[in-house]
Amino acid sequence: MKINNRIRTVLRLFFLAAVLMTVAVVSAITTIKLTVHGRQETLPSLVGMPVDQAQNLVRGMGLALDVEDRLYSDKIPPNAVVSQMPAAGTSIKAEQVVHVLLSLGPQKVSVPDLVGRSLRAARITAVERGLTIGNVAWLYWPTDQPNQVVAQDPPPATTDLQSPAVNFLVSNGPLPVAYLCPSFLGKPIGVVQAQLQQSGFQNIQVTQVQAPGSQPGDILQQLPLPGSKVSLDTVFAFQVGQ
Repeated sequence: MKINNRIRTVLRLFFLAAVLMTVAVVSAITTIKLTVHGRQETLPSLVGMPVDQAQNLVRGMGLALDVEDRLYSDKIPPNAVVSQMPAAGTSIKAEQVVHVLLSLGPQKVSVPDLVGRSLRAARITAVERGLTIGNVAWLYWPTDQPNQVVAQDPPPATTDLQSPAVNFLVSNGPLPVAYLCPSFLGKPIGVVQAQLQQSGFQNIQVTQVQAPGSQPGDILQQLPLPGSKVSLDTVFAFQVGQ
């Protein structure tokens, strides 16, 4: 009987411990859910608010503010929020980032004609007019000198700007002339070297190697390989028999 009573006591204690453990786990999960839910905030409207005020507001909510860009606006004063993402009314968790665009105020500049100027001169003029430099892309352009602006965006005389940035397309100069490299194998190096120099190729390297059965001065190997595309700055490397 005593043994049975002990067994019942042990089982009862084990059962109570299991119940307490279950209650503790459920309580912990509930606490975590309540905590996570409690850290969610409903994002207010920041549009029209000065950036300092908007920054203080979102910091007080445990959020961060990131200024993505600045735009001209006739309705929003300078350094105030023009738009926001996420939008007002969105439920957002703490430590997330609110992205905003700020106002530059009314647009007051007209875009100058910068096509045909060097990139340096175009940059200086744009900055003097109150503009900023956006993207600069390069391409080969057959009729212009290298480093010259061939197109711009926004175009000249634009007055209804949204952004102060002007983008440039700049010439790399004409596309370099390319040739297909012929095979020089077995030909005398003196003849080949003279032909290349007459055609405008000046970078020629010659290495003499011992090759039984070959004629002295004949080309045994060449770089670039036959069929490769070459331009006037290509380096030709030949191995010739001694």
